[in-house]
Amino acid sequence: MLVVTVNYPETSTTFIDRFLASAEAYRVPVKILSNKVDAYDEDELHYLDSLITLYTQIGYPCFKISALTGEGVDAIREELKGRVTLFSGHSGVGKSTSSMPLFRAGSQDCGNISLSQQGNAHHHFSEMFPVPGDGYIIDTPGIKGFGTFDMEEEEIGHYFPEIFKTSANCKYGNCTHRQEPGCAVRKAVEEHYISESRYTSYLSMLEDKEEGKYRAAY
Repeated sequence: MLVVTVNYPETSTTFIDRFLASAEAYRVPVKILSNKVDAYDEDELHYLDSLITLYTQIGYPCFKISALTGEGVDAIREELKGRVTLFSGHSGVGKSTSSMPLFRAGSQDCGNISLSQQGNAHHHFSEMFPVPGDGYIIDTPGIKGFGTFDMEEEEIGHYFPEIFKTSANCKYGNCTHRQEPGCAVRKAVEEHYISESRYTSYLSMLEDKEEGKYRAAY
């Protein structure tokens, strides 16, 4: 569960896309949980709905929740049954607020577990808690920034499902979808079949690769 907020604080689409691409690289399924819906004005709710439409069409299940009012909590409880679910997101998105009091089966935790964190966090350990329905949640430290493990340039597009699918129609098999002729991906962006924000996130990851910002895998 990637917990995001469109404000208070804002979770950028670049952060969301980097998180999703890294999860795709390790074949970890992600669901997007939009918190604090009670706090948004009409424009913010409209923007949230557009984000939900975007990511749902790509294939990422999305949920709206208010940890304050309890809106959407029952749907998330169903999603947690029989699974081990990790909650992640920026500091301040209400991740711990939404994951622990609303979903935990009891007050006793199952012990601390150490997880590798990308970026800076307020603390270094994650905690696992039982939830009703034979599931567990892992509450992680808030992430300020998100880097990615080492990826080859030609692999990055594989972790954006809509880009990977469209790239089959590119003229060149090793197309990086920047300046190459006959690029089906750039055409799809121009025709709004691929979101410009997603394409921008993809390009930013390519730039990180060129600038040597990727971390080697452990």
